[in-house]
Amino acid sequence: MSEIESVAVVGGGFMGTGIAESVAVAGLPVIVRDVDEASLQRAVDRIESSLARAVRGGKLDESQAREARDRIELTTQLETIGGADLVVEAVPEVEQLKLDVMGAIDAVARDDAIVASNTSSIPIAELAQSITDPTRVLGLHFFSPVPVMMLVEVVVALDTSEETVTGARRFVERLGKRPIETKDRSGFIVNMLLVPYLMAAVRMYEDGFASREDIDNGMKLGCGHPMGPLTLCDFIGLDVLYAVCDSLYEEFKRDEYAPPPLMKRMVASGRLGRKSGRGFYEYE
Repeated sequence: MSEIESVAVVGGGFMGTGIAESVAVAGLPVIVRDVDEASLQRAVDRIESSLARAVRGGKLDESQAREARDRIELTTQLETIGGADLVVEAVPEVEQLKLDVMGAIDAVARDDAIVASNTSSIPIAELAQSITDPTRVLGLHFFSPVPVMMLVEVVVALDTSEETVTGARRFVERLGKRPIETKDRSGFIVNMLLVPYLMAAVRMYEDGFASREDIDNGMKLGCGHPMGPLTLCDFIGLDVLYAVCDSLYEEFKRDEYAPPPLMKRMVASGRLGRKSGRGFYEYE
């Protein structure tokens, strides 16, 4: 396989635009596809805001940010992604939605294109059912916020070819990020280790064992973590975390992966964390 020289991202949300920005900053052209003009406008605003933040932080200068923005094309037409060497699915963490989107990608992508899912927990083998040639399918799990976070989990499914893995690893390294390779089990490496820890903190808070501040400060000051577990839950988004918990519990049937009742109530009440202005903490 030759080097990946063009990328398409299907899904212009927080993760999709972050992936697109990282690709563009690395010097590659990227197409972002979303369902309607309103979604594309939100994607544009997110990208431009993030690039402006990078300029303010000294990570890019004005001309580099402008050049990166010029490499990003936004569209509602799925057919536009047909020429890309790599297509990344980055729609919300709903299995049937992802299966439908992967099937739509398969209908328009090149026969030799790599197809990757940015899922954080759904087994790649399940998503690969929608692709005619599953040897070209793998997971590329980026972490949020994508332009800042260095890690990408490269998830190798049963049918993923060595050539596909090699091309994906080179691509991740070209973005200036660090690939780690994992087998295809729900949660992969990071979430399989992280979720039981976060759920233990939620249960501790739910039981009234300690205050949210003391739980968070215990892990920050006692273990050197950059943020406490309840703050991290808010940062990830409780709806996203709930979906990951469900996927892990479905796969392993272990109690440590089950979302506590409090999380279910918070998601139902729209208390999703930072993005909704309220989770375990309140935000401006």
